[in-house]
Amino acid sequence: MRPALIVWFIFINAVAYLVMSDDKRRARLGRDRVPERTLFLLAAIGGALGVWIAMYRKRHKTRHLSFKVGVPLLLVVNVALYTYFWG
Repeated sequence: MRPALIVWFIFINAVAYLVMSDDKRRARLGRDRVPERTLFLLAAIGGALGVWIAMYRKRHKTRHLSFKVGVPLLLVVNVALYTYFWG
């Protein structure tokens, strides 16, 4: 179970980071955006760390209260779930 969990952790957080980064790029270019629901879904299914890192490295969604509060809360939930399934 542990190798699969490690692979999932790396994969989902990389995807979350890349999607968040792409949304920032789309915002700068005035293109269609990634729905916030998708970003929160990625965070909820294990990618909260990737979303959180991208938020602050790319300075994206940092003014949105829902992201400033919601992503850290999902990160806590992610840590609890990863810890549970690790054991």
